[in-house]
Amino acid sequence: MHPLYAAMPISFFERMSMRARETGAINLGQGFPDGAGPPAVLQAAADALLTRSNQYPPMMGLSELRQAVASHYAREQGLDLASDDVVVTSGATEAIAAAILALVEDGDEVLMFPPLYDAYGPLVRRAGGVPRYVRLEPPEWRITPEALEAAASPKLRLVIFNDPLNPSATIASAEDRAALARFCIAHDLIAICDEVWEHVVFDGARHRSLTAEPGMAERTVKIGSAGKIFALTGWKVGWMCAAPALAKVLARAHQFLTFTTPPNLQYAVAQGLDHEAAWIEQSRAGFERSRDRLAAGLARIGLITQPSAATWFLSLDLAASGIAMTDEAFCDWAVEKAGVAVIPISAFYPEDPVTHLVRLCFAKQDSTLDEALARLGRALPNLRAQ
Repeated sequence: MHPLYAAMPISFFERMSMRARETGAINLGQGFPDGAGPPAVLQAAADALLTRSNQYPPMMGLSELRQAVASHYAREQGLDLASDDVVVTSGATEAIAAAILALVEDGDEVLMFPPLYDAYGPLVRRAGGVPRYVRLEPPEWRITPEALEAAASPKLRLVIFNDPLNPSATIASAEDRAALARFCIAHDLIAICDEVWEHVVFDGARHRSLTAEPGMAERTVKIGSAGKIFALTGWKVGWMCAAPALAKVLARAHQFLTFTTPPNLQYAVAQGLDHEAAWIEQSRAGFERSRDRLAAGLARIGLITQPSAATWFLSLDLAASGIAMTDEAFCDWAVEKAGVAVIPISAFYPEDPVTHLVRLCFAKQDSTLDEALARLGRALPNLRAQ
C-alpha cells in the first residue's frame, strides 16, 4: 500500500454526507444541485445511447465535442483554440490528475493557493512533486505580487490556479490575474487553471481566463467541466485545453488514466455547448436567486455571510455572527442538533487553516433551502444560550 493513501483519513465532505444520510439531515455540504439539468442535453444523451456507437471513442475525445469546446470558448471568452488543443477527460478531477502526472517531475515544486480543492496536494505528492502554498486571507482572498515573489524558488515549475475559487466563492481580480501571469512568465512556470466554475458567476460578471493574459497561451492548461456548466455532476465529462506541445503530453497521461469517456455523454455535451446558451444563462440566474434567498434567510436568523461572487456556495462567518465556535465544531452541532449538514472551510487548508467560516451549498430547490433555514432558526436559540 502506498503510504500517502494508506494514511489518508476520510474526508470531512464524505463524513458529513454520511452523517446526513444517517440522521436525515438536509445536505448543504456536498456541492451538487437537485435539479434535473437541461432537457435537450438529457435527450441528446439518451438518443446517442440508442442510435450512435457505444464502442471506444477516440482517446482525445470525439471530434464533435473537441470542436464544440473550442468554438464555445471562442464565443464566450475570446480564446483562440483549435479542436486539436482540447483533450476530453472523465471529469475535471481526471483532467487535474492527468495534467499533474504529465507535468510534474520528482522534486518539482508546485504553487497552490489555500483554501483549495483537496485533491491538488495528494496528486502533486503522488507525482513526486512538492506542494508550496500562498495562503489567501479573508475577506478579500487576494493574490499579491509580494506573496508570489516570496514563494519563488529555483525548483518551482508549476502553479495550480482555481478561478472562480470554490471555497471562498470569489473571482480573481484583473490585477491578481495580471500579477500571476507576470510571475509565471518571469519564472518560466506552467499554470494549471482549474476553471470549472467559469459559467457560474453572478452580478453581471464575466469570466476571464488566465489563458487570455498576455504571454500565457503557451503556458496554461485550461480545465473545464460539463458537470458544472450543465448542473450534471454525475456525468463526469471534462476537458483540458492547451497549446499543441502541451496538449500532446497531457493526452499521453490521460490515455493511461481513463483512456476515454462515454460517447453518448460526449455527443450530448457537444450539443449543449453548441445550442444551449440560453439554458446556461437561465441556470446561472437561477443559482443567483438561490444565493440571494439563502443569504437573506440566514440574515433573518442572525447569521452573517460573506459575499458570494460565483460557484454554488455561500460562506457563513461565525465570528461576525457572534458564534464562538470553530467551524468544525459548528458543523458537528449543525448536523446533530439542527439537522443540516454543512462544511468547514478549514477542510480546504492543508496547513494553518481559517477556522471561522462554514460553507453552505445553495444549489437546491427553494423548499430545501427554506426547510434548512427553518431548522437552523429553531436550533440557534439553544446554541446561543449555551
